[in-house]
Amino acid sequence: MDIRELIPNTLMAYLGMEVVEASKERIVMTMPVDARTHQPMGLLHGGASVALAESAASLGGALNVCDDGKVVVGMEINANHIRPLREGVVKAIAEPIHRGSSTQVWQIRIVDERDRLVCISRCTLAVIQNRGRMQKAWPTEV
Repeated sequence: MDIRELIPNTLMAYLGMEVVEASKERIVMTMPVDARTHQPMGLLHGGASVALAESAASLGGALNVCDDGKVVVGMEINANHIRPLREGVVKAIAEPIHRGSSTQVWQIRIVDERDRLVCISRCTLAVIQNRGRMQKAWPTEV
């Protein structure tokens, strides 16, 4: 299964997120800045940026544990919103800081189309045993 098959019928699909690059060392995803991702003043909603950041980290984390019969779930995320954006496409670049047996920590940079920093985030994932409760099987390839 390709990792992109996990996106349909999820928040990622609704917000227009797409996987551009996926490996155990780096996930790159894009998301449009439009009515779906705006807050009432017409700017990129901080929550949409956080959703993109956690999605990228979680997909990367999943690739790192899927061979072991494990899954990852978000434990904590923080984000600093640096630059407002009204339109265009943002790109999240997620890279692992720590990949342990029970937790992973990922740093996610979200940039605009001119490569200017929009948001910086750090996400901690819990690594847990997949006891068959996952709705979809995690991918075995990118």
